Amino acid sequence: MDNNRIKGGAKKVKGSIKEAAGKITGDHSLEAEGIAEKAAGTVQSAAGKAVDKVRDATRK
Repeated sequence: MDNNRIKGGAKKVKGSIKEAAGKITGDHSLEAEGIAEKAAGTVQSAAGKAVDKVRDATRK
């Protein structure tokens, strides 16, 4: 498993927590920051999946 998948997953969780905290406290900037971090985590995780697929394809 590529490190980007792990780090991306962690970013998604962290972003979800920030988003929820922003919603609860009414802090729109924290909520937006969480949404952005979640999106970045999704992209990073997808990049890691692509690397894994390439690695698997070249091993066959």
